[in-house]
Amino acid sequence: MWARRTWTDGDHGYLAELYDRITAPTITTHEPILRKAPDLSDAWWDSLSTALDAIAAVANNRVAVRQEYLDRAMPHYLGIPIDTTVPAWTAAHGDLHWANLTAPVLTVLDWEGWGSAPAGYDAALLHSCSLLVPDTAAQIRHRFAHILGTPAGRFAELVVITELLQTTTRGDNLELEAPLRARLRFLTER
Repeated sequence: MWARRTWTDGDHGYLAELYDRITAPTITTHEPILRKAPDLSDAWWDSLSTALDAIAAVANNRVAVRQEYLDRAMPHYLGIPIDTTVPAWTAAHGDLHWANLTAPVLTVLDWEGWGSAPAGYDAALLHSCSLLVPDTAAQIRHRFAHILGTPAGRFAELVVITELLQTTTRGDNLELEAPLRARLRFLTER
């Protein structure tokens, strides 16, 4: 099934494309932040790991995260002097959070922002969106240690923390600010 719809609202134009109808529910509804532990099978986690590896290997000329943004935003929102040079770039979904993942069968939704990002970006974003559920955050750190446990993965976490701290200045994700700052301290005091 494929469908396409365009529309305008004031000065803004929109495009929606439907490639397939998904019947499995998303893990969270209406927000990226996890508030209770999901009941996910080992097979689901294995599928996610396989998907992230496959996404990272895709050659592309799209951009999900811009170096210029990092140069400006990381020192400002992290509040520390930091080398903003990305250690490694890979393809990323670019918006991998709980409202874009289905269960019990994994489907990754919402692909308009995919492109190049710091290696480990998707795992880092999912981890940061899980900080209110420490057991799930720990499970992500364990399952994706091969990504998050590397210098590139730690840098990706700092990128995501930067982005999410920026959202708190607009009044969004306020409940994540304290856990994000705690994770920032952990990553930078190592």
